[in-house]
Parts: sequence; structure tokens; C-alpha cells
Amino acid sequence: MALLDKEQIKEIIPHRDPFLLIDEVLELEPGVRVVAQKHLKEDEFWFKGHFPEHPVQPGVLTLEMLAQAGAVCALCLPENKGKIAFFAGVDKARFRKPILPGDTVRLEVEIIKTRGSVGVGKATALVDGKRAVTAEISFAIGE
Repeated sequence: MALLDKEQIKEIIPHRDPFLLIDEVLELEPGVRVVAQKHLKEDEFWFKGHFPEHPVQPGVLTLEMLAQAGAVCALCLPENKGKIAFFAGVDKARFRKPILPGDTVRLEVEIIKTRGSVGVGKATALVDGKRAVTAEISFAIGE
């Protein structure tokens, strides 16, 4: 059962359709960790061109999904209310298995380091319990 639905997510992060890429938050420990999900529909706009005969989730969009989940974790802290979490970097990204139309992607982010308004999250995207993408994502909180 979802802890936060799409409307509640939009109260925390500024992303909107067609670029709000998480559907629900399942677990949340503000400033520490988050678990969110994205249910990939067959008709997601990016599948039409990536690739027409063999649709596969673009890796960069999976990283963006992880970043948005991490943003929920960081921006739900009272001191960050109304701010924006900017993507600041990606390290150690590994794409381990393809993500396909119809998959449900579980997005797990644990904030492993913060210093002032900058932080790093350990991010994992899973499909059917198997790691599809892992990375360290950096962010900066801004106005």
C-alpha cells in the first residue's frame, strides 16, 4: 500500500507530467531513505523511439526516476520544504538488466552523505526483486 500517491508526491517535488517519473512512495524516512515505484505502461512516450521494434527503458530515465525518489526523501524535511533538489552527478552507474514496458520498477535510495545543501544517495532500481540499475547520485538543494 502506498504511503504517498502521485498528488502527495507533487506537494513535495516540483516535477509534473510528462516528467514526473514516480507513481507512489512505499516507504519514507525523511532525509535518510525512500522506496518508490514506477509502473511502466506500454504507451510511455519514450518507448516509441527507444527502440521502435524492441522497446527498452532508457537508462538515463531510470537514473532520473531514482533522482526523483531521492528528491522526495530530501525535500520532505521541514527545512527543505518548497525547495528544489538539483541533480549534481552520477557515479558508479551500472545497468545490469533491461527494463521493459509493463515492468514495475522499485526505486530505493539511501542518503549516505550530506554536507550543507549537497548530498549523495546510494540508488538501486529493481524489477521483480532483481537489480536492474545501481548508482551513486549526487544532489544539491536550491531555492
